[in-house]
Amino acid sequence: MSFFSRKKRSSSSHAPSAPSLPESYDQRGQTYSTSHQSNYSQQQQQPYYGQGSGGVSSYGYSGFPPGTSPDIIRSFEMVDRDRSGFIDENELQQAISSGYQRFNIRTVRLLMFLFKNPNDSLRCGPKEFAALWSCLGQWRGIFERYDKDRSGKIDLFELRDALYSLGFAIPSSVLQVLISKYDDGSGRRVELNFDSFVECGMMLKGLTEKFKEKDRRHTGTTAFNYDEFMSTIIPFLVSYD
Repeated sequence: MSFFSRKKRSSSSHAPSAPSLPESYDQRGQTYSTSHQSNYSQQQQQPYYGQGSGGVSSYGYSGFPPGTSPDIIRSFEMVDRDRSGFIDENELQQAISSGYQRFNIRTVRLLMFLFKNPNDSLRCGPKEFAALWSCLGQWRGIFERYDKDRSGKIDLFELRDALYSLGFAIPSSVLQVLISKYDDGSGRRVELNFDSFVECGMMLKGLTEKFKEKDRRHTGTTAFNYDEFMSTIIPFLVSYD
């Protein structure tokens, strides 16, 4: 059973690879940062909260990775009104919508599923939030690169190129299925805003990561039995409910 193949990068390529999901993030202890500066997501360089002290914020959070941007911490603090140190899907929607653009709750639930807290799948903690926010910054940079007319939307061919730059060589048949999800039936050319691009790309990324867990030799081919296949696909569908 073949799946989405990952593009080989040359040493001259400047396109960033898509950030790993939080499980890998935890194992390596890395701190992600936005690799593309843009008028949407450029962050001012400021002294960081918690340097050398585990990312402690102004009112006591200790869960942020060292070196986390103060803007990320403030965004988390603003929506965590009960000061629990965790935020739910509605609070996450508010936080990322204020930082980027309005996000559909469907996209937010997918992000929550992919960046879920290992101890609480219904809420997002500081570490997951920092990884998610920085990931969105990277994907915003990719989106802007291929939104050549600065319309705030990308079409089918721009989507293909954007996904390819992230490492996903998507067959045209699969790309047509993806883009058809956003067809409103008006007959106009289908275009995706950043919210839809994130939803589309994160779905591909999540499924690809699951496939790679089975394809340990990176051959682009593996085998699933029925139970394994359903266990892989259903969580992505359920995350939209």
